[in-house]
Amino acid sequence: MIVGLDDRIYEAALVPELWPDVLDRIGAVSGSASGSILAFSAPDSPPRYKTTSLTEASLHAFTTSDQWRDSQRAQFLFTDGVPDVFSQFVYMSDFMTAEQLAADTVEANLRDLGLGQQITTVIPMPSREVVSFTWERRLGEGRHDPASIGLLDSLRPHLARAGLISARLNLERARATVSALDAIGLPAAVLTRAGIVLAANALLEALGVVFRPSAFGGLSISDEKADALLRKALAALAVNHSSGSIPIKSSEGRAPMVVHLLPVKGMAHDLFAGGNVLLVVTALTVQGGAPAPHVLHGLFDLTPSESRLAAVLSRGLSIAEAADRMGTTVKTARTYLERIFVKTGTNRQSQLMALLQGVGHPFPGLHRESQEGKV
Repeated sequence: MIVGLDDRIYEAALVPELWPDVLDRIGAVSGSASGSILAFSAPDSPPRYKTTSLTEASLHAFTTSDQWRDSQRAQFLFTDGVPDVFSQFVYMSDFMTAEQLAADTVEANLRDLGLGQQITTVIPMPSREVVSFTWERRLGEGRHDPASIGLLDSLRPHLARAGLISARLNLERARATVSALDAIGLPAAVLTRAGIVLAANALLEALGVVFRPSAFGGLSISDEKADALLRKALAALAVNHSSGSIPIKSSEGRAPMVVHLLPVKGMAHDLFAGGNVLLVVTALTVQGGAPAPHVLHGLFDLTPSESRLAAVLSRGLSIAEAADRMGTTVKTARTYLERIFVKTGTNRQSQLMALLQGVGHPFPGLHRESQEGKV
């Protein structure tokens, strides 16, 4: 990975006018001529976006007319029409018929700009938004080489976390600590590298059963295993500015939660009054008894294969049955499972299932407020 690129991604999450430069930088190292981030809040609303200069006028026309409604590609974003591929970068054109491509407004716009192959990743957020990142090659240059695709896939977990914040802020700049935490609309806090809480919003404070004050102004998690992971993640952030996601198992009618830790860098550092870490909480909501693989990938940095195995196991299958379903060996499936244990903070299959099969409202006590439009 290009040194410092992940830091720039997190900086752009809170200072979105930096996205064009970040998209350009990623484009330069991946052999792309242009790039974009699009955030859809709902299927019936046009996306907000940031893009590079080459595609600015085209995306403006796309989002301010009916083009986004007519786009064949946009229809994939809120469906499961392309199973098990949204946990990586793909070419959406591979899943479209010749007739769909001929009628697609995006395809026409790209060709008008002299652009050809568009690689994309779609990131459905636990908070219901859908974020898409795309990079395009010039017409006639063909597709991205395997090394470039590998680079983009390695950046995807960082893009997912940054995309969550950008989507919640509607791709607008966070103005100050308190207003930014409120605008995110999810339980959130700003911490120092030592874990001292500088500010927290009311949504986090309402989760007093889960998050508790600790000595010297710190924050702890009532679940001991999750709290140990939080200490470890904060220590890592202090050394190498890495990011991470920490699962909290379900309890007392509350769905499992995931704590995301994002480094606060550059211009974003000034917005948060010297804070170094942004802590944001999302819920792992489950439909039909099992989470989708692409959601697991975004939450826990699982690889596509690990995500599929976790999703299959969450349906109650044994490791042998899951391996057979995936078309792999039991030995390989066990290797994937060991990696899943590390990333989700579990050490037994029963613990993993308890984490992935949680039910109930994600944030008890906040349901009434959300119904009234206050959350």
